[in-house]
Amino acid sequence: MRYNKIRKMDIADGPGVRVSVFFQGCAFHCKNCFNPETWDFKAGKEFTDETIEEVLKLCENDFITGLSLLGGEPMHPTNIEGSTKLARMFKERFPEKTIWSWTGFLFDEYLKDKEIVNYLDVVVDGQFKDELRNPNLKWKGSANQRVIDVKKSLKKGEVVLWED
Repeated sequence: MRYNKIRKMDIADGPGVRVSVFFQGCAFHCKNCFNPETWDFKAGKEFTDETIEEVLKLCENDFITGLSLLGGEPMHPTNIEGSTKLARMFKERFPEKTIWSWTGFLFDEYLKDKEIVNYLDVVVDGQFKDELRNPNLKWKGSANQRVIDVKKSLKKGEVVLWED
């Protein structure tokens, strides 16, 4: 598996100052995607245990409020094992910090039974749809996407939207 880039201080992809990992590879190819350079599964850099340690070291700073997993597609079958390992290790080391993730897969159809949801706090799900694009939406690009409170959703057994 591969990644495209790591942002050391990101204020656009979740609340507060975050470390963001952009995974490489996406099969959705949404029209007018924000990150088409992340589509190719063979591009980018190899995602290794050293990469995970680098990300965790960046997250040690007190001003970092959390980790964001984006892409590409962090939940694609090619990437989810690495995304899960990173999320698990992050939560073990920083249980008070949050993990946000963006995915084209739907939470209630694909993601809810995956191990990674045990570590996620918020997931923005659904493919970006250019015809529903709205730059005024918070944390999402199109009206069909949902900002989901993962912990509340798992507890309730249905999707619960996140409130900030």
